[in-house]
Amino acid sequence: MYDLTGKSILLTGGLGSLGRAQARLLAQAGGRVTVLDRPDSDNVAALGETIAFLGCDLNDLAGAQQCVAEAADRIGGFDILINNAALIINRPYDAFSLQEYEDQIRVNSSAAFALTVVCAKAMREKGWGKIINLTSITLNGQIDGYVPYIASKGAMLGLTKSFARELGPHGICVNAVAPGAIVSEAEARVFGHKAEEYSNWVLDKQCLKKRIRPEDVAHLVLFLAAPVSDMITGQNLGIDGGW
Repeated sequence: MYDLTGKSILLTGGLGSLGRAQARLLAQAGGRVTVLDRPDSDNVAALGETIAFLGCDLNDLAGAQQCVAEAADRIGGFDILINNAALIINRPYDAFSLQEYEDQIRVNSSAAFALTVVCAKAMREKGWGKIINLTSITLNGQIDGYVPYIASKGAMLGLTKSFARELGPHGICVNAVAPGAIVSEAEARVFGHKAEEYSNWVLDKQCLKKRIRPEDVAHLVLFLAAPVSDMITGQNLGIDGGW
């Protein structure tokens, strides 16, 4: 039911906690996974020998398009694209520079547009494809300090809805996954100075009183990537413990 044998998968931002969990699960399901991340990234060895690495900087959108187009040509196109890469910074709105705002928009959402344009070509020729965008629980408007990040995730939701309409006639499903607060390296980086306080705050918000793990999100991504979900498109599926 979740067999991805023979499917070529491009996963952006695949070296963080969330990305690594997705890459491993998709590979276990038989997918030929290529992880895209910065050329100078750490943790490449942690992917294992069955997962390919594509060093590419999403800050350079034209360069990223060319890099992915060349990789796609080598393997006959990507069947599944997962736009997971994201910059996330927590601070008051007036403490962000315009450059910092634009950087988050570029990496978190503009890159998804750029890579969808490239990857959709082969999907259209094959008459099948899956595009999965990572949005966020922050779109519920209940969390402070993430104005650029939330704006970028709102754009991702718009891309999901519009590309689902544009690409649906070609057999391509476009969906989004909206994770809640995940135990991850990114969380530790932002809230490590008050980890217990933050975790208690999250659990108080959730209906389910246990923390979400990267593997939980990976299972939802696998469901949307697999043929079993071929009649689901244009959706933003939350996995937030009942926020």
